[in-house]
Parts: sequence; structure tokens; C-alpha cells
Amino acid sequence: MEAFLHQVLSGLATGGIYASLALALVMIYQSTHFINFAQGEMAMFSTYLAWTMINAGMSWWLAFVLTILLSFVIGMLIERILIRPVEQAPVLTVIIVFIGLLVILNSVAGWIYTYTIKSFPSPFPAEPVFGGLMSAHELGAIGVTLVVLILLYVFFQFTPLGLAMRAVAQNPVSSRLVGIRVGWMLALGWGLAAAIGAVAGMMIAPIVYLDPTMMSGVLLYAFAAALLGGIDSPGGAVVGGFLVGVLENVMGAFVIGTELKLTVALIVIIAVLLVRPSGLFGRVIVSRV
Repeated sequence: MEAFLHQVLSGLATGGIYASLALALVMIYQSTHFINFAQGEMAMFSTYLAWTMINAGMSWWLAFVLTILLSFVIGMLIERILIRPVEQAPVLTVIIVFIGLLVILNSVAGWIYTYTIKSFPSPFPAEPVFGGLMSAHELGAIGVTLVVLILLYVFFQFTPLGLAMRAVAQNPVSSRLVGIRVGWMLALGWGLAAAIGAVAGMMIAPIVYLDPTMMSGVLLYAFAAALLGGIDSPGGAVVGGFLVGVLENVMGAFVIGTELKLTVALIVIIAVLLVRPSGLFGRVIVSRV
């Protein structure tokens, strides 16, 4: 029972990280109706920026805040420079741009920082908590993730800018007619997605170590979480992230083994697409023909 509880609590910690990255995927999907395959690489590159600032002597939390701000700006620039020119292009063109961005970020990170695995410090104590059932970093990661999610909820529900971004995601044509600057709302959405991904990267790096491929598996879990919760539902992405995290840990520990844990994400993706493509909380769109 203690081993099971340990896996559940650890799964909640990693699930919170998956939830953050899944939320970033959902935000990009709402604005472009495409999956950003480079979301993990954007988070990885942001984590390297934080690592550079920490190694330069900056405090962890100051580097954390500055990385979020830098990631926000980088996300907006990516939307303005790379995505805006192809937003009306065929689907294949946009997918190729996303894949190209993935390759570029991965290669640039390897060129600048090399492919040597690096350790990334944690701001939390090394001592375990709850009688050794989880580490302080895992508990802290859950706390940071929940704070970020609460701030996002308040932003989207109670601020004029957040409401405008929600309106653009739902109906960009009507939003433009009432005076909302749709282009800038989309850029802000990319910036927020990049900032949220940076948080996920900085929370997962102390667990998996830091290297240019660190987010490849995490992105797959986040994609499974986004599909499970609903690819157009931010709240569903959060719930899906925690569910996938717990399922991954429990299945890996007691059913299929740690070597095959990545297949849990693939099973979730296939099951959702076959049984309920809209996810648990996604909208089912019916078109009359």
C-alpha cells in the first residue's frame, strides 16, 4: 500500500508538469487549430536560459522569473516572425514550420550548450516529505504548477485582456468586428504558452537532467494529457495531465515496468481517439451537411 501511495503522489507531481505543457499545447491549438510539435523544444531552450543565469550566480527564483519573461517575448516573436506569414497556408506547410522550429531549437541548443547531460538545481530542500513518500521537489513542483494554473484561471476569467483572448479563441471573426486586435491576441497566446512551457521545463529538469532531448518524452505525455482532457479545453488539459501522470507511474511500477512506461502515453492517445476523440471535457462539434 505504501508503494502504491508513493507512486500516486509521484505521479501527481509529474502530472502537474504534464498539465502545464498540455495547457500550452491547448493554448496554441485554440489560436491556430494545430498542435505545436516544437512546444517541448521551446520549453527545453527556456530551461537552458535559466541554467545559464543560475550558473552566472543569479538566484534560482530570480532566474525563474526572468526566464518566464524571456520565454514570453520569444513566444510572441516566434508567432510574429514564423507563424504569422503561414497562418493562411495549407495544413502541411504549417506542420513543416512547426517541425522545422523543433529541429532548429534542438540543434541550436546542442550547438551552444553541447549534448552533454547537465544537472539542473532544484530550489527545494533535498529532504523527503510525508515520511519519504515523495521528495520536496515533487511537492514543490505540484505547488508551483497549481499557482501558475490559478493565476491563469484568474487572468482568463476576470481580466479584460484574458476575456478578449478567450473571445478570439472562440470566434476570431466576431472578435475582430467588435474591435479586438486579433493578431495581437494570438501573439499574446503564443507568449503565454511559451512562458507556461518554461515553467514545465524548469520543474522537470531537476528530475530528468538537462539535455537538448529532455522534453521529447514529456511532450508525448503532455499530448496524451491534452487529448484525454480535451484538446480545446484548458481545464481538461490540467485534469488530463494529473490523470496521465498517475497512470504512468502506477502502470510503470506494477504492470508493464519502467522500461515501457512511454507506451502508456501511446495507449492513452489511441484509446481517446478511438473511444472519445473530443476528450473528457472537449466540445463535440456537430455540422449539418
